[in-house]
Amino acid sequence: MRVVYVSTRSDTIGGSTVHIRDVALAMKRRGHDPHVLGGGDGPFADDVREHGLPYHPLRHLTRSVRPHRDVAALSELRRQLVALRPKLVSLHTAKAGFVGRLAARGMGVPVVYTPHGWPFTPGVPAAAAAAYAALERIAAPLADRIVNVCDFERDIALAHRIGRIDQQVVVHNGMPDVPQEFRSDPTRQPPRLAMVARFEPQKDHDTLLRALTTCLDLPWELQLIGDGPLQGACRERAAALGLGDRVVFAGARRDVAELLSQSQVFVLSTRWEGFPRSILEAMRAGLPVVASAVGGVHEAVADGRSGFVVPSRADTPLAERLRTLLGDPALRARLGEEGRRRYEARFTFEAMLARTLEVYATLVPEAAA
Repeated sequence: MRVVYVSTRSDTIGGSTVHIRDVALAMKRRGHDPHVLGGGDGPFADDVREHGLPYHPLRHLTRSVRPHRDVAALSELRRQLVALRPKLVSLHTAKAGFVGRLAARGMGVPVVYTPHGWPFTPGVPAAAAAAYAALERIAAPLADRIVNVCDFERDIALAHRIGRIDQQVVVHNGMPDVPQEFRSDPTRQPPRLAMVARFEPQKDHDTLLRALTTCLDLPWELQLIGDGPLQGACRERAAALGLGDRVVFAGARRDVAELLSQSQVFVLSTRWEGFPRSILEAMRAGLPVVASAVGGVHEAVADGRSGFVVPSRADTPLAERLRTLLGDPALRARLGEEGRRRYEARFTFEAMLARTLEVYATLVPEAAA
């Protein structure tokens, strides 16, 4: 069957875009006909094309709310759907989800919407969260299924009266495995900490930097992987805190698995999340994880067994957990091993794909092929 996947952005490669690419490739290997649509051209578009998938740019689809362009994007997407005549439309992230549901209305095509983190999740500024929740309530009836990437995401959707219970399903994120050489040795000294995150308001690099100022008596290095508009400010902040020679800004990378294999601790300091894929990447590598207690993080990290979950925006608890791991190689190894076991048991790509196909098959019988 032909499936159309729609993403809001193509200017960056992140969790939702990697998810689209991997699922589309898996569908192609199973004999289906996936097509990817995204806002404009950029690294994501190039990545999709390099993997042999057809990509169709939507010139007017942007992340920000721009009424005139949004109307044009709606018309543009509608034309593409009419031309492609898919058996199923899979929409990803809030903007593509809203415009896509309106574009597919009345076409008789099943629509699946995956928000990848609700835009009204706790931590999002209150006024914006209220507006987004209202828009999601309006658009919810236009989706046949709403796929949440964790239980937390489903629960807050229902709490905000988004859609019906029978619409809301949970498919936890899953990651393709990596070769043995991309497994970490958490005992190696001096330890390297790694954080994979764009430099945007959602991510909380500043709390991590403040926490590490209390650990300067220990040997360590921090590698920040990602880019974004706040990277320059973060560099200045690291220098002002006296961490300039300890922090490496690696930029946006396509060899994240290799970089994680060279690390000993993974950190995700963040203000809000759905179910972060970067944590699953770290667990896959056998790394202990220290992450902010937001979104569905608790569903991935077993606190005290595969890592530590700490309050968001609180540098003291984060510093305490980091000190514990930096000074105890055996503990790092033990937590990392448990994280790898949890990945194998719950968060493989195969498990996620099987569940996704189950959702598709409830709408289109060909999906079970």
